[in-house]
Amino acid sequence: MRIYSTAVSNWPIRPAVRAMLAAMLYSLVPMHAGAAVTAINSQIRERPIANDPVMIASGLVAGKLLGSGVRAYFGIPFAAPPVQALRWREPQAVSPWSGVLNADRTAPECIQSLRAHDINHYFGEEATSEDCLYLNIWAPPEAARDARRPVVVWIYGGGFTIGSASMANYSGEKLAGKGVVYVSIAYRVGALGFLAHPALTAESPYHSSGNVGFLDQVAALQWIQHNIAAFGGDPGNVTIVGQSAGSMSVSILQASPLARGLFHHVVGMSGSSVAGDAVAGARALAAAEHDGERLQLELQAADLTTLRDVPADRILAAQITGHVHYGPVVDGYLLPASPAEIFAAGKQSDVPALIGFVHDESFSELGRVFTLADFRARARKMYGDKADQLLKLYPATNDAQAARAARDAGRDSSVALEMRAWARAQSATGKAPVYVYLFSRIHPYASGVTFSDHDPGTVGAYHTGDVPYWLDTLDALNIFRITRDWTEADRALAEYMSNMIVSFATTGNPNRAGSNDWPVYRAKREQVRELDLQSRTIAWPDSAKIDFFLSNIPDQTPASPAPPGRSRD
Repeated sequence: MRIYSTAVSNWPIRPAVRAMLAAMLYSLVPMHAGAAVTAINSQIRERPIANDPVMIASGLVAGKLLGSGVRAYFGIPFAAPPVQALRWREPQAVSPWSGVLNADRTAPECIQSLRAHDINHYFGEEATSEDCLYLNIWAPPEAARDARRPVVVWIYGGGFTIGSASMANYSGEKLAGKGVVYVSIAYRVGALGFLAHPALTAESPYHSSGNVGFLDQVAALQWIQHNIAAFGGDPGNVTIVGQSAGSMSVSILQASPLARGLFHHVVGMSGSSVAGDAVAGARALAAAEHDGERLQLELQAADLTTLRDVPADRILAAQITGHVHYGPVVDGYLLPASPAEIFAAGKQSDVPALIGFVHDESFSELGRVFTLADFRARARKMYGDKADQLLKLYPATNDAQAARAARDAGRDSSVALEMRAWARAQSATGKAPVYVYLFSRIHPYASGVTFSDHDPGTVGAYHTGDVPYWLDTLDALNIFRITRDWTEADRALAEYMSNMIVSFATTGNPNRAGSNDWPVYRAKREQVRELDLQSRTIAWPDSAKIDFFLSNIPDQTPASPAPPGRSRD
């Protein structure tokens, strides 16, 4: 619930004085927006923040104080609602408002298919809407308005088709408690975020289409530059962080000239678009436009105007039946060339990078193998006359060995390849350092817990399994039912990893003062920091084998990882 107070909005006085007077009036209303809700649910309590509201470019904003003392501002618009005539257009400026925006509730997630209730990563139902370009801010309890704290910006994953800025797993409360200003941003997904079409290209002032989801991310970063100081953040020290498709987004932003100067460090977790055609490169505009025409045909829409009138739920359904791929496009505007070409030319944002992957994740069909016969059959199907070479690199003589070898090959041919390409590209043409990690901790599952998309007995260290450690949100996985029996060692690992994020956001180096645990990546001596209950520095596993996959692109590489993470979330 939001209330816009107009008591002082039209007084002919300076904005700073008007903000002060509005804050005084605001403090006289003890329950403001929570009053009506409390009448319905006595468990809801709102705690106003002292010295609110905050003045930003579009108006006054008031948040709420969390139990930890962290200051939270949820559901702040950073762009105009991308609806009706603005569907598929680049994000537009927010219209200023009168009075005070009560930023005490998260906004709907960008419209998408909902998830089943019995999957591993279930964090509750969220409202969905095309009106979704909002962000959330968590600020340290003690930070003054002029504190200039490091800013950490979270970009969610989800295969560019799902994802939420308000998911419990992505909460910024713990990191804000460690001294950073944490921002989670939304961006359009699926066809509504990544549809390319000849008519869209023709109407665009930049003669491009297909990347409005990324343009949303750029717009959010621009908003941060203009407004984050009001929350105690330093616009000159911004770190963008993403996982899976969010990590791919970070690599796209590092490559894009539109994002240059909007961030100062990057963190990428299990996803990159820098490897070119080998796995997850950006598509050519013409190919993406062809897919857009296929969607138009699926929806039986006569033209672009008709497409803009199609209900969003029909577009969601057509995404599935039309089998259309969504992701980055070399559109000549956001991406003037492929990310691989931009890095090779040294035209990326040359900033420190902290990137890595998880031990048992895979975006390849090889990751779905459990028997020796299946391993050999899939190797031959995917790699043809090169299959014997692959099977020699990853030998196996029984089912157990085949399952492990196939999982390693699936990881090395996809996510490990992506992250290695990113590390090599930055270290080859950039001056800023790269730090690489490998997350190996297998979650301690509660006895008897089951999921429809996830087998605790065989999943290993899985895709997205590192996120609750990086963000110190372990308890998010036990919100609706107990799924993990976290140990003190797990909490110590989460403390260690979240401290590394804060250190990196502060200085561009994950090592805390006095520590040299984490080596700088060197192509001639590829080392990674293995993150487990006993963390250590090791040689990159199977690094030399990755070269095989760079020169042998498989006939079939799905966009989603092997079970249990059926989408890049």
